[in-house]
Parts: sequence; structure tokens; C-alpha cells
Amino acid sequence: MATTSESAPPRAGMSRRRRRQLVLGAEYGVFVLVVVLVVALADWGSLHRNFFNWSVAKGLFPDILQYGLRNTIVFTITGFALGMVLGLVIALMRLSSVLPYRWFAIGYIEVFRGLPALLIFIFVSVGVPLAFPGRNVPGGVYGQTALALGLVYAAYIAETVRAGIEAIPRGQVEAARSLGMSQGRAMRTIVVPQAFRVVVPPLTNTLVSLLKDSSLALFVGVMLTQRELTKFGRDLASQQGNTTPIVVAGVCYLLITIPLGYLARRLEARQKRGRR
Repeated sequence: MATTSESAPPRAGMSRRRRRQLVLGAEYGVFVLVVVLVVALADWGSLHRNFFNWSVAKGLFPDILQYGLRNTIVFTITGFALGMVLGLVIALMRLSSVLPYRWFAIGYIEVFRGLPALLIFIFVSVGVPLAFPGRNVPGGVYGQTALALGLVYAAYIAETVRAGIEAIPRGQVEAARSLGMSQGRAMRTIVVPQAFRVVVPPLTNTLVSLLKDSSLALFVGVMLTQRELTKFGRDLASQQGNTTPIVVAGVCYLLITIPLGYLARRLEARQKRGRR
């Protein structure tokens, strides 16, 4: 019986590269179709009148900068400063060999990361005066907002700082101890400074989140001159029956958050280059 040694014919079908090209083309096509539908169906006149009304936007200046933006920056800086100090203490307690310190730090982190920030603001504005009759948080609204933001974000900062401290090789501490340094001095002069260089990028992202949560200051009863951007925009939008003030407030937030986000990415890229 004769046998054939002919090779089998090639399998029919598209190559993997061709399939990827078709899928990518379909994705671009869907995107273009959605954009065309949005542009064609949207009522641009109504959007312009209600969201991008230039005459309304001009009337917001300079008050939105003098009060809204300024107060937002003040709330953010004071809240972040308090959160940084408290977060560093909590992080060191979390790494302590003393069990009660570790238990307290773990409990604090879990509670304040688990509760909505809104509840902390309500507690600070209502619970603190009830718990300590006749006493008020120093600084009024500014102090209450800084305290609420600091309590919340200290939990996140503590975990970030703890991770940075644990990233430092233990050999550096052992070398410092062999030179006669105490544990506390080694942490202050060697470990913590290096840890902060490691955690600067994530701390920048935390600062952006804190900036946005500063809008919760309205729950501590701000006055007209103490309004931050969100409260300022919402009040003006209600008064004028137009949402342009909210859009302008959003743009003011972006003027701060976009540079901070860019800074965080640059710092992360620099750290990656330093590890190579």
C-alpha cells in the first residue's frame, strides 16, 4: 500500500496579530460612535447656560478666591499637619514592643479608617462640646475642621509611615546601635528621615484626598467668610439658580489637585530611577 509523505495543509484562519488589529479597530469605532452620539444629542445651549455661563462665572471673582480657595487651603494644610504629627506617633506606637501601645495603634487605625469621615466631623462638632461642657476646640471652625481631618487622616498616614519605616533595612539600626546610639535616637536620626523619603509620593496622594474631604467642613457650621470651595459654590448656585458656581469651584480644586498629582508621579518616577 502506497503511503504519502505530503505535509498537511496549513490551518485556515486569521493570525493573532490580525485579530488584535480587528479588536482594536472595533474599540476605536465604538469610542468614536459614543462621542458622535453625545455631541449630536446633547443640548449644548442648555449646558452653556446652566454650567458654563460666563456672566455668572465672572461675578464669583474675587470672592471665590478670597474666601473659598483660601479657606480650602487653610483647612487642608492644618488638617494635614495635625494628621502628620498624630500619624507619626501612631506609626511608632504600632511598631512599639509595648503591647498596649500596639493594641491602641491597631484599634485607632482600624476605627478611623473604617468610619466615614462625615461621622468624625459630626462627632467633633457635636460630641466634643457634649463630652467637655464649657470647652471649645481652639480656633473655632478652623480648629474643628483641622481636628476632624487630622483624626481621620492620621490613620492613613500612620499606615503609610509604618510601611516606610519597615522598608528601611534593619541592618542600619543595628549598625547605629553598635555605635552606641539608643533605639530612639536611631529611629529619629536614621530610620524616620529615610522612611519619609520613601513615603513622600503616597503622602502626596493622601494630601489630595484630604483636600477633597475638606469640603466636609460645612458640617461644623461655617459662616459666610469661612466657606470652602464646595460650600461656596453650592450656596451661590442655590442663590442664582445656576450650577456654574459649582463648575468654577471644581476648576479651582483641579488647579490644586492636578499639580499635586503631577508632583506625586514625578517623585515616584525619581524613586524608581534611584532603585536601579
